Amino acid sequence: MPKIILLQETPSTNDFLKRMVSTLESGTLISAYQQSAGRGQKGNTWEAEPGKNVTMSLLIKKPRVGVKEQFAISEAVSLAIVEALEKYVKGIKIKWPNDIYYNDGKIGGILIEHSLAEDAIDYTIAGVGVNINQQVFTSGVPNPMSLKIITGEDYDMNIINEEFGEKLAQCCDLDGSPERLKTMHQRYLNRLYRYDGKPYQFVTPQGKQFEAVIYNVSPDGTLFLRHTADNSLRQYQFKEVGFVINRVKYL
Repeated sequence: MPKIILLQETPSTNDFLKRMVSTLESGTLISAYQQSAGRGQKGNTWEAEPGKNVTMSLLIKKPRVGVKEQFAISEAVSLAIVEALEKYVKGIKIKWPNDIYYNDGKIGGILIEHSLAEDAIDYTIAGVGVNINQQVFTSGVPNPMSLKIITGEDYDMNIINEEFGEKLAQCCDLDGSPERLKTMHQRYLNRLYRYDGKPYQFVTPQGKQFEAVIYNVSPDGTLFLRHTADNSLRQYQFKEVGFVINRVKYL
């Protein structure tokens, strides 16, 4: 069993781990009943009703991947969440780079933070938020999804947290060998949201929309899109492009 430290309340499980990193061993997980200032990608907050969702962070010290392969950690964490959720529902996808989706609804998010020491990763903190029993969302984020919305069932959060903790703790054993990384990257591509050869709408930070097909994601996390207007192949880093997803009413 992984070592899980349970907190009644904390502003952020990632920030808690940062403060305690020197005293904790690799593989430690922090799980909070209530997270009052959870963070997501792009500086967004993560809405989580107390006691109804997974709000957890994992500490990985001296990961066995180099700085240039750091996206592999994001892939490993994403796949761990997919595997944990697929015990209960099929069809979970990873929206580039590492959001967790069911159809067009966001069920989970990940915040990966690295601390570098010269040319190596000293430690990584992987923060995970997954919507389990929550049904009402008030933050205005489009298309929030939860396991209960999908299945209509309530889940024991003690069991859920243990299962997610076991899957996430396995990320500490990530093997940085080229063959293992290649295999995991293919598993990531197999789970990629909208990686189906069909054209979809994307948008730039400046608000310009265009139609493109997801062509590939490189092992370093670069997204390659084939623009349908001129058949050009262009590459994008995180925050350089976004998905256009229509709002869906689930309840």
